[in-house]
Amino acid sequence: MRDPRSLHGAWASFQSHGFVEPAPALRCVVSRYWWARWDLTGQPDYVQLMVPYPNVQLTFSGDERWVRGVSRGRVTRALSGRGSVVGVAFRPGVFRRFLGAPVESITDLSVAADSIFPGAAHTTDIADIADLDEFLSRRLPAADPIGDEVAGWVDDIVATRELQRVDQLTGRYNVSERQLQRLFAEHVGVGPKWVLRRFRLHEVTERMAGRSAVDWAVLAADLGYADQAHLTRDFSNMFGEPPTIYAARY
Repeated sequence: MRDPRSLHGAWASFQSHGFVEPAPALRCVVSRYWWARWDLTGQPDYVQLMVPYPNVQLTFSGDERWVRGVSRGRVTRALSGRGSVVGVAFRPGVFRRFLGAPVESITDLSVAADSIFPGAAHTTDIADIADLDEFLSRRLPAADPIGDEVAGWVDDIVATRELQRVDQLTGRYNVSERQLQRLFAEHVGVGPKWVLRRFRLHEVTERMAGRSAVDWAVLAADLGYADQAHLTRDFSNMFGEPPTIYAARY
């Protein structure tokens, strides 16, 4: 039986979240900062669904500091009691300069932040979003022109709905499919096909959030799927449940 707190926006009765832009000097590496707070005092734990995006995350919650690689599928976290977290969503394509290794080496993994950001484990002054600018400014690595180029490709995919196939990318960026796969593994952590699929499915969740009736067959055609079944299969593989079931969350 589904937790009723996950349905029809009921989660907002015990948690809140928001997003904040980083300082201008950090926008080359940071997509956004985010925060979340919850109060489940006297209530059972709540299993929070974390939808996947191609961003590496750095999170601070209590005395825990983690770097979370890109997750290729559904991830859940148990919330209990009263708590909060602040986080950094890095631009897809730029984290290799922090990691010093291919980003795919931490895909689907969480690692102690101190192993990548020395001193993070002993940082006690990350109380809110404003503190993140100072933390990252003191640890900003040298520029990585190749990573910046790949990050620009991801931005292009997000902005250009017509980009739906890998062969379109190879022609657009003048690289072979093998080079494209290697560069995405090295700098993004997942392949270009995954990124294309994820942002097609973002359109699905945006339609759901609008809370109007969705014609699934028409939407599948709009997004370049062969049929509704293909859309449902892709969505279920990434989110862990079919779109019609997921829609009940709104």
